[in-house]
Amino acid sequence: MANEIQTVAIYCGSNNGRVESYTQFATILGKVLAKRKINLVYGGTNKGLMGVLANSAIEEGANVTGVITERLKAKNQVHPNLSMIETFPTMQSRKARMIELADACIMMPGGIGTLEEFMEVWTLNQLGETSKPLGVLNIDNYFGNLIAFIEHMIAERFLPSAHINGIVVNSDPEELINLLVKFSPVTVEKWLD
Repeated sequence: MANEIQTVAIYCGSNNGRVESYTQFATILGKVLAKRKINLVYGGTNKGLMGVLANSAIEEGANVTGVITERLKAKNQVHPNLSMIETFPTMQSRKARMIELADACIMMPGGIGTLEEFMEVWTLNQLGETSKPLGVLNIDNYFGNLIAFIEHMIAERFLPSAHINGIVVNSDPEELINLLVKFSPVTVEKWLD
């Protein structure tokens, strides 16, 4: 059964990263979302890959909602052209709202905040609190070491092997969306013993 994906939360860097391909793929993903009439929910800033992604989606006519903290808003980091902006007092409340708004979540290259936000949704899926399709846009194998570490968790018996299927990984934005539409949640319990 196909997942109906109307809105995607995307977690990505507030910096552009070392290589140009990161910004190129952020632009492509924004265009793919608009072409497929998928709304974007993201951190609301005009900085880094977040700003590139939002600019691309907005330019192509997508509905873009920013969810930002009061602290970041006070630093004048709000993207000026959003369809909607929602402001929350804490990162915890901001993250909860992004998850609530999304039908699926994607992680692109970024730093510790990007990783933490995505891992929280994966954890909620694992515990059965949500069942969002989760995707990783693996630009230039940025997440290769993370995937290897997840395989290490499995080898060391801290994660059931079926749980690696709790995320879909692809380097092509269009194909990643296709995989999210086909995504099936993992139903294997997290406890090995």
